[in-house]
Amino acid sequence: MRDSTRVIRAMVAEARAGEPLHAGPVFAAPFHAAGDPAGMKYTYGRSHNPTWTALEEAIAGLEGAGAGVRVFGSGMAAVAAALGAVLRAGDTVVVQQGVYFGGRKLLAEVYAPLGVRVRAVRAAELTDPAMVAGARLVWAETPSNPELEIVEIAAVAQVAHEAGALVAVDNTTATPMGQKPLDLGADLSVCSDSKAMCGHSDLLLGHVATRDDALLERVDAQRTLNGGIAGPMEAWLALRSLATLPLRLERSCANAQAIAEFLRGRDEVSHVLYPGLKSHPGHAIAAAQMSYFGPVLGFTLASKEAADTFLERAEMVTQATSFGGITTTAERRGRWGHDDVQPGFIRMSAGCEDIEDLLADLGQALDGLG
Repeated sequence: MRDSTRVIRAMVAEARAGEPLHAGPVFAAPFHAAGDPAGMKYTYGRSHNPTWTALEEAIAGLEGAGAGVRVFGSGMAAVAAALGAVLRAGDTVVVQQGVYFGGRKLLAEVYAPLGVRVRAVRAAELTDPAMVAGARLVWAETPSNPELEIVEIAAVAQVAHEAGALVAVDNTTATPMGQKPLDLGADLSVCSDSKAMCGHSDLLLGHVATRDDALLERVDAQRTLNGGIAGPMEAWLALRSLATLPLRLERSCANAQAIAEFLRGRDEVSHVLYPGLKSHPGHAIAAAQMSYFGPVLGFTLASKEAADTFLERAEMVTQATSFGGITTTAERRGRWGHDDVQPGFIRMSAGCEDIEDLLADLGQALDGLG
């Protein structure tokens, strides 16, 4: 069964006469649990919930055969659980420069003071045995956010495993429908489902996937002990939203490709980043390991002022942080101070609007910019 069919059918409940096609969310803190709790599937809502289970099984179908999944209340909760499941004082984590700033901040401000050695390296250095030597974990993100660097997951996994390290890949930009890190050798696939997975800019969720049962148990323990759980209503809404992921991703990625090609032809734009462009330095690798190039692109205008003017003029581009929704959004990324980008750099997330409308609007917003 193909991914698009699998994920759409995942929400259909068992066929019973008179019962609804789609089961609703289960709201419970305690469950009936008389006697010996060993073997009880559900006992208390901080540890497990049937709606989580349904969502986790749907996501596992996208992550690939044999994957186990745990969902979390946010992408950062998923990142924290993946790190917490692996790292202990004295360990070394090799982290790709330019990965999501929240993960970098967590490592620098929480893990480093607790005795974890953080070794930041360039994306190209993730396949250098000398840079990975002695590491317990290698953390990569591809395409990275916001600079859209591409990492060859299989090559990183080979070098890391030879060094005795585990590999975690932040797969948020691509989603497991667009890229399957576990199939490419990663030990952990981490995703902020707040983005394209849920796709409507109204939920905070995340997940961690792995094929290692012992590692999954440690991830599960992180969720239970730290309490980074999703509410059942949020999990149910995510499951409902997930059913449209194939349609949303196909449209938004096609729009992103068209926008990137359009921007390359504009004199006001000095640089365009999108893995689907042959001019992107990681295009060949992306084409080999991705099914979709993702909804996110980046481009640079002449200055901060030019970027701000463009965003003010664009009527069909909503100024907002985050990405992956059905609405086209963009922001001047340098305003946060988190990333090493030019003042005029704009990160855009292509939505699902009609591409002709988007291109016409982008054109008028660019006209006359210096």
